[in-house]
Amino acid sequence: MTLLRTHPRPVNTNAERWTATDAMDAAGLQVWDDMTVEVALSVMSAARTNHLVVCDEDGRYTDLVTRTRLTAARNGSAYTDRVRLRDIAAR
Repeated sequence: MTLLRTHPRPVNTNAERWTATDAMDAAGLQVWDDMTVEVALSVMSAARTNHLVVCDEDGRYTDLVTRTRLTAARNGSAYTDRVRLRDIAAR
């Protein structure tokens, strides 16, 4: 197992207004866009973070999702346990 060391950086407290540059500069977890909302919320809880950097299958940044945004999607009327992060980005 390879251990990863991250270097803390200043956290933007207004994560809903982040730019792509902010997301790339942020110390955060990168996840695939095919992850379900439920799994993403679990990852956030375990990592004690309020955002995830979402990448496509080529490893390119596609979105930044926050706990607030995922919770709102989960509480929406169109939500099922099969909703993926890429579906949230499309909204």
